[in-house]
Amino acid sequence: MAVPKRKKSRSNTRHRRARWKAGAPDLVAVTTPDGRKLAVPRRYVQAYRRGLAG
Repeated sequence: MAVPKRKKSRSNTRHRRARWKAGAPDLVAVTTPDGRKLAVPRRYVQAYRRGLAG
């Protein structure tokens, strides 16, 4: 793992953290085995289709 040679200033640290933003998940329409229609994040589509989630 990389180790910094010098302490990073508070200004630089806060500037870096302030720029990070979480994006909204990409929702996909899915029909579950019991016939319900849901909008779920793309990463959970297979689980909902198989009836493992929800």
